[in-house]
Amino acid sequence: MKKKKKSGGSRFSKKSLKPLIMKEFASAPKKLLNYKQIAKSLQVIKMSDKQLINVVLAELAAQGSLIEISTGRFRLNKQSNLVTGVLDRQAGGDVYLIPEDGSQEVFIPDHNLNRALSGDTVKVFVYAQRKRRGPEGEVTEVLKRSRKEFVGTLEVSNSYAFLIPSGKKMGYDIFIPKENLKGGKDGQKAIVRITDWPERAKNPIGKVIEVLGNTGDNETEMHAILAEFGLPYRYPQEVQEAAEKIDAGITEEEISKRKDFRKTTTFTIDPVDAKDFDDALSIKQLKSNLWEIGVHIADVTHYVKPKTILEQEAYKRATSVYLVDRVVPMLPERLSNGICSLRPNEEKLTFSAVFHMDNEANIKDQWIGRTVIESDRRFTYEEAQAIIEGADDDLKDEVLKMNDLAVKLRERRFEKGSVNFERNEIKFEIDENGKPIRVLFKEPKASNHLVEEFMLQANKTVAEYVGKVPKGSTKKAKTFVYRIHDQPQLDKFESFKSFIRKFGYRIDSSSPGNISASLNQVLTEVKGKSEQNLIETIAIRSMSKAQYSTFNIGHYGLGFAHYSHFTSPIRRYPDMMVHRLLERYLDGGKSVDQDHYEEMCEHSSERETMAAQAERSSIKYKQVEFMQEHLGKEFTGVVSGVTEWGLYVELDENHCEGMIPIRDLDDDYYMFDEANYCIIGRHHGTIYRLGDCLTIKVASANLEKKQLDFS
Repeated sequence: MKKKKKSGGSRFSKKSLKPLIMKEFASAPKKLLNYKQIAKSLQVIKMSDKQLINVVLAELAAQGSLIEISTGRFRLNKQSNLVTGVLDRQAGGDVYLIPEDGSQEVFIPDHNLNRALSGDTVKVFVYAQRKRRGPEGEVTEVLKRSRKEFVGTLEVSNSYAFLIPSGKKMGYDIFIPKENLKGGKDGQKAIVRITDWPERAKNPIGKVIEVLGNTGDNETEMHAILAEFGLPYRYPQEVQEAAEKIDAGITEEEISKRKDFRKTTTFTIDPVDAKDFDDALSIKQLKSNLWEIGVHIADVTHYVKPKTILEQEAYKRATSVYLVDRVVPMLPERLSNGICSLRPNEEKLTFSAVFHMDNEANIKDQWIGRTVIESDRRFTYEEAQAIIEGADDDLKDEVLKMNDLAVKLRERRFEKGSVNFERNEIKFEIDENGKPIRVLFKEPKASNHLVEEFMLQANKTVAEYVGKVPKGSTKKAKTFVYRIHDQPQLDKFESFKSFIRKFGYRIDSSSPGNISASLNQVLTEVKGKSEQNLIETIAIRSMSKAQYSTFNIGHYGLGFAHYSHFTSPIRRYPDMMVHRLLERYLDGGKSVDQDHYEEMCEHSSERETMAAQAERSSIKYKQVEFMQEHLGKEFTGVVSGVTEWGLYVELDENHCEGMIPIRDLDDDYYMFDEANYCIIGRHHGTIYRLGDCLTIKVASANLEKKQLDFS
């Protein structure tokens, strides 16, 4: 049993005693305890501290957390309870517990956090709920710290320093003794690790782990964004060395174990700046009405073996990270851009899904297994698109045939309930110093759809191979890694329906199938209109988030009962998991431990979320940097968000988003109407609501906060 810390000569405080006392009652919810028993259990010696326990017990009883059964004897109030979950500090600064059981969020005042931080997994005591108030609680125990390292800006004085953390999630500055600055200077960005947080200290104490550089420098800022989300930006030396030692040679013995596609017409289609080609397509005519289509995926797990340092690093990262100006690869570049990349005119080892399709894209036969290929050609999306639009090329017939089949697959997918969430991608033209000089929008075209449809087909096929049990069979599907997407949350979706009604659009939510069909209709009708980006954004927000799991519930957005991620093992760890499981099951192996794989799925989903947040943060930084050159200028935009502290407006010209603080609307006193996505002036009745078109002036651009203010 873990020994409890003695109080020694230091006095307890009411604040420090509360969570300790609640923990004692929580561990024995039916037991009656008095102050002497509590003092003995906590090893409290001083009489003044024992008296304080009595005071705290009375306060906890008064607020409904405890019940005084008889004089001085207390028991846990069963109407109150302990809830486990994750803390989330929201944009306005308030902290809520997100319970792991999906129950109502619990407000945690700052004075009840007891040194817990946003992102931590904690146990919270929920007070007896008062009338007309939401649940409120107090942290009694930190079960798991989400992180100990933070990035921010140093404020250095003569004898000490503070780190002012980036973002709004931390909530506290970190005190740094002068001897722990590691050469950091005032105004520089740094990574700091929390080393201590004494019970009575307002701020945690830390030391500088790494000085990133000067604020405003592009390299410094991009590294700071990665560090802010706990993402690495370089490889440990030993991992690089392990990658360099890998034998890239392909032996005749290895080729003999695989299907040979080296003489089959094969090509890749990727972005112009891509170097990690992890998928290729092959095509061969078998008969007048039958085509062999191969989806060939880099065989990463042939080179990255379980329990090796490369495997451990890939799992830890779980995904490549795509910032505005760079890719931070999941695997060292020798693997991601070299050995595993399906470069033209090089023999490569692959894992493939091969289909026999007729001219209507009906699948007559299919096969999954390990292969060897040699790509004939590397196309950019623009080059493939030019062929689709009529340009001549040696592989014109092959590209056009594959496009024809992809179009038919796509049409059929939407007929069966797939939702057409397709958005323009924001890109920046950046100079040699990383400064954005132009905002660009990349619209998906037929060449993108061509690749997408065959990747979706491959992902669906491998998921069905493992997870689809024949009707009437008593067999249970073997453990597998699925990409799942739940149906829309009804409350969020009802709000979305209500919102788009203001623009004249309707959604039929009588069944999941009707939702997807009518949603597709709205997304088609809104194309090219001023409200397009806004409605698309809110539609996505109303949907559940896709994630990885061994528990298959299907993929609502795609309309697939079985779906997985098989096609990008260079940049996604779950795809590596899928490759290993496929190999095992193709060889007749037994099912793996589901709990272990579910844990890996949860880790992969968490890392994917962090990577997406870092990507959005880098875009926001470049948008603010770009708009610094437009201070004082006027733009038109659409109200994209309404909160109690202001209006968010997205500009039509470049999709940069800024805020009009509610305090700056000085023509009236405005109140927030959450139910109707608007703010209303108390005296004059002026209404600003989501979707309104406004003309704004760029008032300020704060790079440190990644924040634009409009007026």
